[in-house]
Amino acid sequence: MPYSPDDAPDRAPRRGGGSEATRVLATPRRGGGTRTALGSPADPDAQDLAASATGLHHGSALTDGPVDGVGRSHGKAILIGEHAVVYGAAAIALPVPSVEAIAQVELLPAGETSRLTSRLHSGTFATLPAELTPVAAAVHAAATAVGLDPDRIHLRIGSQVPIGRGMGSSAAVAAAVVEAVADAAGAQLTAEVRHELIQTSERVAHGNPSGLDARTVVSDQPVRFLQRRPQGSVPVARPTSFVIADSGVSASTAVAVATVRARREAAPQVVDAVIEELSALVDPVAAALGSGDMTGLGAGMTRAHELLREIGVSSPVLDDLVEGALAAGSPGAKLTGSGGGGCVLALAASPQAADDLALALHAAGAPRTWTMTLAPRKGDA
Repeated sequence: MPYSPDDAPDRAPRRGGGSEATRVLATPRRGGGTRTALGSPADPDAQDLAASATGLHHGSALTDGPVDGVGRSHGKAILIGEHAVVYGAAAIALPVPSVEAIAQVELLPAGETSRLTSRLHSGTFATLPAELTPVAAAVHAAATAVGLDPDRIHLRIGSQVPIGRGMGSSAAVAAAVVEAVADAAGAQLTAEVRHELIQTSERVAHGNPSGLDARTVVSDQPVRFLQRRPQGSVPVARPTSFVIADSGVSASTAVAVATVRARREAAPQVVDAVIEELSALVDPVAAALGSGDMTGLGAGMTRAHELLREIGVSSPVLDDLVEGALAAGSPGAKLTGSGGGGCVLALAASPQAADDLALALHAAGAPRTWTMTLAPRKGDA
């Protein structure tokens, strides 16, 4: 029976038995129960948009039948530092564990050829379209690393991480694939080996990725990043909720980075001043998150959005969503990711206020939202 987001198996059984629960993308609904975060159930247009935006990344490609390996990862959102990180500044990214990517591997007998089953493409790896070459790279790199034959793998992918929204779709899929292949081989990868295998796929997707996405899509804590190196997790003092609002517009990281580069070449002093201020916001934002200072955290986020708008990577749609969040009582909001489209990250005044904030963002034009809450770890507070 095919996987359905409405009737999901805990986890496809591995050959030989055993299972592990996996969470279906959902957000709390007032009055109890759940509603999917892919737009309101009463809004078929939002559901259609969600399906088209997720493309290959949709759960219906998965099976609840026997498989040899399963891998999971999740999306991410940048809290502070996008674009400045390109020029060596620090950044902080947040895991979005409720938005999952899942990969399943079935080892094929001799005589069968490796193939992919997904919403975007189903067929042999030899027939993959160009946009899926990062997936093939992840399979080949991981299989080679753990001693499997990459030509004898049936890969199924189902992911709820939307494409072109700045939430780490390609890294999340690569991470899930790497874990599934290793699981099929019974191999335990070190964190650094896993990271390098994900980066192999990310280089095919993006050319020269920083590694921020690859680190965050497998983390359960906020990740601080500086000059292409992780600087550890960021403490969280108290439960802190965010709402991610989709603008409905696809974003291109390459285009946005090129836009900032061109502006910097034309007016280096102006852009460098913005980058310097964005960089200077990272420590106060981290300190606010670590002390539970919602006012300071929100102020840093909103100021970051203003600075990103100054260098041309915001848009009227993103600005409207930020203004809608602030008007609804959010302590702070900003675009997250490369800009030009993609998503807005809005801080909820409290976890209890997140539902109302999500409704306000829908009213401001977001076709769908995701809600997440960061929880303190023992010793953080």
